[in-house]
Amino acid sequence: MDGALTIEVGAGPIVLLGERAAWLPEHRLLLVADAHLGKAQAFRRLGVPVPAGTTAENLRRLGDLIARMQPGEVVFLGDLLHAREGRSPATMAAIGRWRQAHAGVPMRLVRGNHDSRAGDPPGDWDFAVVDEPWRVGGWALCHHPQFLPGAYVLAGHEHPCVVLGSGVGRLRLPCFHLRCDAGLLPAFGEFTGGHAIRRRPGDRVVAIVDGVPRLLPG
Repeated sequence: MDGALTIEVGAGPIVLLGERAAWLPEHRLLLVADAHLGKAQAFRRLGVPVPAGTTAENLRRLGDLIARMQPGEVVFLGDLLHAREGRSPATMAAIGRWRQAHAGVPMRLVRGNHDSRAGDPPGDWDFAVVDEPWRVGGWALCHHPQFLPGAYVLAGHEHPCVVLGSGVGRLRLPCFHLRCDAGLLPAFGEFTGGHAIRRRPGDRVVAIVDGVPRLLPG
């Protein structure tokens, strides 16, 4: 599969996608963390001048992923919406139209910290909404990284990135951070920022380089 890298972890194989999402092939689940839809709108309503169009771009990318992967379900690992201030009529209508265009695809939200403030998706978006952890086989799908006995946790929340090089050649790249008992997904949203990871012995780090997942040397 182009633009993808399969990694074996404790619960089985996980396919890391260059679009900053993940695929669980045994369950046909497409996993997306930290979309933060409406974030730019929320900032503009607070008087912060930020670019427009990020929600539309996020929805386009996600639509392309759905067409490519044909998932049995899309699972958002928290922070689907950024804030109540981002729930403008135009933003909510655009997301609603997008959801209607993918009405045949089940979608689920595992609530994150921003969801508690932004509120659950409207009923007509037809989302299943659950609290963490949501267990599927040997996986525990969460928003917050945590240890859960007997499961491999997949989570978001931290917007992981890796810093490579120094000085003028220094790069900050979104990454997947796979620990022995949990894996962190990069933020899917375009306007989210990133937090540099702290790598421990045995961790695997997969950076997204020009839309391609690359396993970094140990």
